[in-house]
Amino acid sequence: MKTVIALALTAAATLAVPGAAQAQRYQSINQRQANQFARINQGVRSGALTRPEAARLRAQFRDLARLESRYRVNGLSPGERADLNRRFDRLSDRIYVQKRDR
Repeated sequence: MKTVIALALTAAATLAVPGAAQAQRYQSINQRQANQFARINQGVRSGALTRPEAARLRAQFRDLARLESRYRVNGLSPGERADLNRRFDRLSDRIYVQKRDR
């Protein structure tokens, strides 16, 4: 009986992972901005980011937000959306590295 329950739980967990990964991949731009801003603030609170590191990341974040607002004036084209996603990916990578560089 325990084996059947364990197999059922394993199967349920396996099925849930692709949905979570897909939800992460297709977040709206606004949700990505909110998540990244929260990650920067959390890094400062935990001590993983120094104030100068956080200031640089926030400046990059503001620049990206300004670019997004310029793109949104006439509506986001697929190319502009792809450009923003690439830039948000790079910013996310920078946040990750800065929080773990000691």
